[in-house]
Parts: sequence; C-alpha cells; structure tokens
Amino acid sequence: MASRNGSGASLWPWLAIALIVILADQFTKSLIVSDFQLGESRSVTPFFNVVRVHNTGAAFSFLAGASGWQRWFFVGLGFAATGFIVWMLLRHGGQRMFSTALALILGGALGNVIDRLWHGYVVDFIQVHHAGAYFPSFNIADSAITVGAALLILDELMRVRRSR
Repeated sequence: MASRNGSGASLWPWLAIALIVILADQFTKSLIVSDFQLGESRSVTPFFNVVRVHNTGAAFSFLAGASGWQRWFFVGLGFAATGFIVWMLLRHGGQRMFSTALALILGGALGNVIDRLWHGYVVDFIQVHHAGAYFPSFNIADSAITVGAALLILDELMRVRRSR
C-alpha cells in the first residue's frame, strides 16, 4: 500500500486516527464486558447511565431480530466500507476535515466489525435518557461514526459556501 496519495499527503496519519478509535472502542468495551452482566445498568448522572447491551443489528437495532445472517452482512459491509474509505483517503488525504471524518468513520466501523467477529454482536454501553425517554444505547465506535458523519456534512457545507 502506498504511503502517499495523489495529493502528496500521507495515508498514515488517517490510519493512526482510525487505530486510536479502534483501541479506545475495544478497551472501553472490554471494561464493560468484564465489569457488567448483560442488561446491568449503573446510573452516572440523572440523564446518563452505563449499561451493557448486546446489539445484533445495526443502528437503532435495525435487523436485530433477523435469523443471524445480518452478522455476516454487516461484517461484509464493514469490510467494503473499509476498502472504499481507504481508497478515498488515498485520493483525498490532503483534505484535512474530509479525511479526519473518513478516519473516524473507518475506526468506528472496524471497531464494530471486530465485535461482530469476536462476539457475534456489538457491545453498547452508553445510555442517555430524559424524562423517561431513552435514546438507544451506543458505544465509542458509534460516536466516532456520528462525529465523522457530522464532519462530512460540515465539510460539504463549507465546500459549497467557498464555491459561491
């Protein structure tokens, strides 16, 4: 794999960001798995709990009730996304915000793929709630994907604004 892309920027800083996300994600999940039973919840603040949840589906437990094929579908999707993101980083590594966004998404996607391969499900543990309404539980990988997606939107909005 080439260390420099067409824009002269190195691929390695972006892969390092993805690796940091993966390590932070897997470390926090290992703490949860070792210290919490499935379904166990501990209140941290009036609006935030740490809870151990297993998600066999995707975002918001999409396809969680499927018969098991979804595990391999999401693993394959994660690997396909990885290939596409690395290709995009090779082509656009000089664009800082865009590449940071892609690196965060890459790290988050691979963090969840590792869970699917290792456990057969994704370990979620962050639970936010207010007035009896609970947002679906999530993890560090999900957070990185969300921040990355927000950065992609911001990058595009800034690109459109600059072109006017």
